[in-house]
Amino acid sequence: MTEIDIEKENAEIAKAYKQLLKVSYRTLSTEDKKLIRKAFEVAVEAHSQQRRKSGEAYIFHPIAVAKIVAQQIGLDATSIAAALLHDVVEDNDNYSIKDIEELFGETVAKIVDGLTKISSLSKEKDMDVSLQAENFRKMLLTLNDDVRVIIIKIADRLHNMQTMDSMRPDKQEKIASETLYIYAPLAHRIGLYNIKTELEDLGLKYTEPETYNDILLKMKESKEEQDAYIKEFNDVIKKSLDREGLTYTIKGRPKSIFSIKRKMDKQGVSFDEVYDKFAVRIIYKSDRENEKFLAWKIYSIVTDHFRPNPTRLRDWISSPKSTGYEALHITVMGPKGRWVEVQVRSERMNEIAEKGYAAHYKYKNADDKEDSLDIWINRLQEALENSSLNAVDFVEQFKLNLYSKEIFVFTPKGELKSLPKGATPLDFAFSIHTEVGRKTRGAKVNGKLVPLSHELNSGDQVDIITSENAKPNPNWLDYATTARARGKIKSLLKEETKTIAEDGKEILRRKLKQLKIVLNEKSVNEMVNHFNLKTSLDLFYRVGTGNIDNTMLKEYAASRSNALVSFLKSKITRKQNINPEELNKEEITNKYDLLVFGKEEEKLDYKLANCCNPIPGDSVFGFITINDGIKVHKKNCPNAISLQSNYAYRIIQARWIDSSQQEFAAQIILSGIDNLGLVNDITKVISSNMHVNMNSISFQSDDGIFTGKINVIVRNKTMLKKLMDNLKKINGIDKVTRI
Repeated sequence: MTEIDIEKENAEIAKAYKQLLKVSYRTLSTEDKKLIRKAFEVAVEAHSQQRRKSGEAYIFHPIAVAKIVAQQIGLDATSIAAALLHDVVEDNDNYSIKDIEELFGETVAKIVDGLTKISSLSKEKDMDVSLQAENFRKMLLTLNDDVRVIIIKIADRLHNMQTMDSMRPDKQEKIASETLYIYAPLAHRIGLYNIKTELEDLGLKYTEPETYNDILLKMKESKEEQDAYIKEFNDVIKKSLDREGLTYTIKGRPKSIFSIKRKMDKQGVSFDEVYDKFAVRIIYKSDRENEKFLAWKIYSIVTDHFRPNPTRLRDWISSPKSTGYEALHITVMGPKGRWVEVQVRSERMNEIAEKGYAAHYKYKNADDKEDSLDIWINRLQEALENSSLNAVDFVEQFKLNLYSKEIFVFTPKGELKSLPKGATPLDFAFSIHTEVGRKTRGAKVNGKLVPLSHELNSGDQVDIITSENAKPNPNWLDYATTARARGKIKSLLKEETKTIAEDGKEILRRKLKQLKIVLNEKSVNEMVNHFNLKTSLDLFYRVGTGNIDNTMLKEYAASRSNALVSFLKSKITRKQNINPEELNKEEITNKYDLLVFGKEEEKLDYKLANCCNPIPGDSVFGFITINDGIKVHKKNCPNAISLQSNYAYRIIQARWIDSSQQEFAAQIILSGIDNLGLVNDITKVISSNMHVNMNSISFQSDDGIFTGKINVIVRNKTMLKKLMDNLKKINGIDKVTRI
């Protein structure tokens, strides 16, 4: 770089720093500014020799992260300083955590240390469990040290996602999958809804670029029409709101690309068929005392003009979400017969919705009871420390609890408890206390006895019936949905199993002695194989419960003495069962090179995954399994995000190169208005499409509406698309989709 370029870059760095101070959500004191300035100077010096993949000076990254922390999340000067310093210790040998503590104090050092540990996790090598899932578990442990560690990490991830264009595609896909898998749900749970939305959209941009760009283009095309619609909606209610003397703003908010895509997938509809692509937000000025009263006043005004959907009222003012989110959500029938979601929030509620943790603490009173975020962190800490799940299962369970919608239920004394949607009385019991859960014998919901698998609804009053003699049983795992309940049940069952297994071992020793067999490692292994079990614990447990009885043990003793005879028999049987065709199978199997793997485009053996049933032409990737070789998945497979995030080191690039000679099964679902001769029209279209064979066809008609399933054999995606396009042209057919 020339001196002029360096000067120009330095001026840009100085400008970015000044902007950081200007955009801060908090009012910065002189001491705050000194702390931030000192952190900035240390970061500039530490990163002076570094550049990002894009070529720009590395210092722009910590400044950008600090800006997100200051403006979008609204954290304090300590957090802004920690964000500026978040990569200093990791990237520069001249600075240690001790140096940071001496320069900036214990709190900043603790946060920087947490961030440094998270960054260094990915460098650990441990192939027994998924690296990524284990890293997430360790990362979540830092939450208890200081929640700001995770919040700054989310800001760091957001800026990395915003500036990923210069990275290799495989690296982009890995980081994006990881973001969708854990960082977006975490942002959601901490109440950073705006950041969660941006992370999801950016994640989709790199994991499914075609889908992302297609929806983005359609949203741009319909923006003008949407703006006009929102204006028409607002004009109707503005006069009434003004008449009440309210100070308010009305904003139209388009739904995120990711949420539109999720809706399209869930409902099986096209972009044009997604009706609620935007929401209207009314933000009003109010003191704390009148907030609730004014929210319901605005609700009354909106519903005077537009008919509400009674099943879509969400009152998070009376019962805020456990993230601290408060608002009133109404869905009303707007102009032109369209459903519109209206969100009613005070300015305070809006700040909490946008800033999450930071705004929540700004408005928190000193005499408030323990905060819901604190409760959640304590629960999380307990789950992390007591979890008997492996890392991947733990993260899957944790993620379910992060994203699940909430219901509010009452205890017999009228206290309100928040649980994930789909929770059962068992989840409720374990949320109160482990001992209550352990002793659960039954449950009453609204005064009536219900099964433990009963799904709770908001407003239910739940009474747990306990007994000293009650014990958890394996069926409980089918009834419990929360990570806390499942984790506790598993550990309680393990304790029970161990106790029974210890008794079973002694019983087995006595019974084998009568059969003149010594209980040792050899005989235990023989019995494990004989009874088709997995471990010695399984064997002892089954003896303890009586599932393996005297008769079965005598059979084992007899088979032991006839081991040689059995061995010879099995050899003879194996020979007799050989199919002559099997010997020539390698010669018969076609050897067309359909898929190539990796950068070298190698030809390897593979299997097609049953979960997504890829066919040639689909965008795919290879996943190296432990026992089953390479499994090929579609890039938009339901399991893709989890696999790419958790097992990035087992993902292998894959590409179709020739599909002209192999045939693949695909299933088509049709729906529409039934009419005479429809089945005949459909079969004609299929038979007229060359290279397409129909395996099976089934139709169902219900009051003039038909649904049909067709299983076809095709050679590639192009042929399938052509067939589907032709089916759509048939009169009466409304929708044609591929499973």
